[in-house]
Amino acid sequence: MGKIEDIKEAVKKAIPESAQVTKIEIEGPEIAVYTQNPKAFFENENLVAKAAFELKKMLNVRTDKSLLTEHDRAREAIEKIVPQEAGVTEIEFEDSFSEVVIEALKPGLVIGKEGSTSKQIILETGWTPKIIRAPTQKSDILRGIRHHLHSYHKERKQILKKVAERIYRDMPEAKTPWMRLMFLGGSKEVGRSCILAETNETKVLMDCGINVASYHDPYPMLEGLHFPPSELDAVIITHAHLDHSGFLPYLYKSGYEGPVYCTEPTRDLMALLQFDYIDVLVKEGKEPPYIERDVKEMIKYCIPRDYRKVTDIAPDMRLTLYNASHILGSASVHLHIGEGAHNLVYTGDIKFGFTRLFDAVDSHYPRLESLIIESTYGGNNDIMPNRQASEDRLLQVLQETILQNGCVLIPVFAVGRAQEIMLVLENFYRRNVLNFKCYVDGMTLEASSIHTAYPEHLREGVRRRILQNDSPFTSEIFKEVKDMDREQIIKDGGSIIVASSGMMTGGPSVEYFKAMAEDPKNTLIFVGYQGEGSLGRKLQNGVPSIPITVNGKTKALNLRLRVENIEGFSGHSDRVQLTNYVKRLKPKPKRVIVQHGDREKTAAFSLFLNRKMKIKATSPQNLDAIRLV
Repeated sequence: MGKIEDIKEAVKKAIPESAQVTKIEIEGPEIAVYTQNPKAFFENENLVAKAAFELKKMLNVRTDKSLLTEHDRAREAIEKIVPQEAGVTEIEFEDSFSEVVIEALKPGLVIGKEGSTSKQIILETGWTPKIIRAPTQKSDILRGIRHHLHSYHKERKQILKKVAERIYRDMPEAKTPWMRLMFLGGSKEVGRSCILAETNETKVLMDCGINVASYHDPYPMLEGLHFPPSELDAVIITHAHLDHSGFLPYLYKSGYEGPVYCTEPTRDLMALLQFDYIDVLVKEGKEPPYIERDVKEMIKYCIPRDYRKVTDIAPDMRLTLYNASHILGSASVHLHIGEGAHNLVYTGDIKFGFTRLFDAVDSHYPRLESLIIESTYGGNNDIMPNRQASEDRLLQVLQETILQNGCVLIPVFAVGRAQEIMLVLENFYRRNVLNFKCYVDGMTLEASSIHTAYPEHLREGVRRRILQNDSPFTSEIFKEVKDMDREQIIKDGGSIIVASSGMMTGGPSVEYFKAMAEDPKNTLIFVGYQGEGSLGRKLQNGVPSIPITVNGKTKALNLRLRVENIEGFSGHSDRVQLTNYVKRLKPKPKRVIVQHGDREKTAAFSLFLNRKMKIKATSPQNLDAIRLV
């Protein structure tokens, strides 16, 4: 008997016969239990929890297909059961899962007190509700992703079954367990993060990014793999930024047909950024490494995980995601190897400090031997100013520029820094300390819409405002920009322009900059990291002019606008915050691997950990391999 059959037998033993279970299916890391008596589960609330605890797996209870009401009748019943105040925007039936997907502005009203409304839907229609939150403002990308997932629900069911077969495959005869890491990108550099975690049984990739600031080495060094991508068991994505997720669709183009584990917001945001990456390259006359079809294929294979939910992803590996407080849905990765052979935490990008967007980063783990930590600001002198001082300085520069009727350009990453800066600007507006017009350009509004679909991931004050239909991202001060408006905005003056891309590697921020650069009344404010080789880094370093092409001819653009670097808004931790994070970790790691930073910064922080904190630390190069067990 194989492992899957063993699991099914264990489920049968854990659930009483009165529940009338008719079928048990293993869908990826989860178990689907079909019943002809759903009421039995309602009457014994602890039944599922007890079984899940015993099996150490998530159970989804669904009604046997023979009891499902026809779609139109079920829809009518649901519309009567759910109060209108719930703001239901979509009802879709997925026969493969015996589920009805209900999208609503107020999901709590679809659930009902103690689940009463959801239970009524199950009893009257047979369909198990899968309730998702509608964004409070229009989001084309979110609508497209959800429609795509619905359209391919039959295929997704088959994908999950194949994933389950891979996870719960029989292990070969006992061998001495080993684990090693190979660094395929993001070592002694910022960009193209990609790490192979390999055991004698399992191959898992953590992140698969691109370096948007590099024209020479933009992609991870997958040639360092000693096997084809099709042999990977899984890919884990810590967050949506392109330097961590941008190369993922290429794996599907190259034959990978396995799962992607990430949070739900990460799935949606990385698709948004990947589609935009393709668009930018095409507009620049460059060939993208993948096409839209590859992104859509990737979406089908995503298996979203909530924070702190333990998930089997291989016969000898369990995954748990923890809040990293970097951007919406960002996560640190905890891997439990074998039966306690080793425990690894990969921080991804973390913010151990105040942000207006997110709650504090997680720093407590059940077990921890090895830590992989980012060091974007890990240098000896990387000390960010107090956050309040940063906001005060931003306000001062804005006031000075607007007073002389100049425009302020703030290049931002469309996901993360854009929303953080929007919250700061909206706070200035509500406090009435600045009279200004604010234009938002690029993907920022679309990304902000996705934020409103996941308020549970946001800081309590922001979450509350979104739930009260008072989202700060839809404030009247934020105006959407059409391409034809850009010239007029600059001509009128007295405006703040929040535009992507954050490193000025493309997108509207570059177009605004070219139009504003030679007017000393204007100001350019950097509030985030500028990658080595990017236009943003060059401007930060004070170049007096840059070459641009106009009507096929190259000319020098002389920089007369004011350039300001205002630190303190970053979604990364500075040296002090990184140090405090390591001190706060429980348990204390025995080994630290320093990554995701310039060559000098990774070396400096690694040396600091060795000498000052007495922790064995190293900073590998790309293609280095480190054995952990």
